[in-house]
Amino acid sequence: MSKNPVAELLFSEADATPISTDPATVKSWDLARTCVESAHRAWLSTGRPAGGPHAVPLMPVWVDGAPCFTSRPHSRKSRNLAGDPRCVLTAADETLDLVIEGEAVRITDENGIRRVLDAFGAKYGWGLSVRDGSAFADDLPGSPEYGVYRIVPTRAFGYGADGSTATRWRFEGE
Repeated sequence: MSKNPVAELLFSEADATPISTDPATVKSWDLARTCVESAHRAWLSTGRPAGGPHAVPLMPVWVDGAPCFTSRPHSRKSRNLAGDPRCVLTAADETLDLVIEGEAVRITDENGIRRVLDAFGAKYGWGLSVRDGSAFADDLPGSPEYGVYRIVPTRAFGYGADGSTATRWRFEGE
């Protein structure tokens, strides 16, 4: 995964749109990271097996250069991602409306899971333990299991809060 995607204007002068075509308005990928880091809620969209869309709010964290989240293994989003890992994460803060397209990859190595859980603990105060390639909420009845996922971005779009700027980020291989 490229940690420094190519940033470019989303629209050109030929598009005849009210969005800025000034290259000086291109946003940095750091603003996307900050948006996810500050968002207490984001939306994940996946595809159902029959092709319909599914969208759900979740709590995002940013770890190792990418947005991460948890999901119960038998939830609709986990089952959708098992069949097709393509997804869209959307988040917003006071400076950016963000859309990240990519593939959700389940993290199963203990060190990777711990880094994500550390971020969840720091951001939300949510303490989970690690066992057998999953996270567990031992403080809840039945100690429910959570899969830990990282979204590997393929492209992203950022729309400025001013309503007149837009950036597209392209990643390697796109």
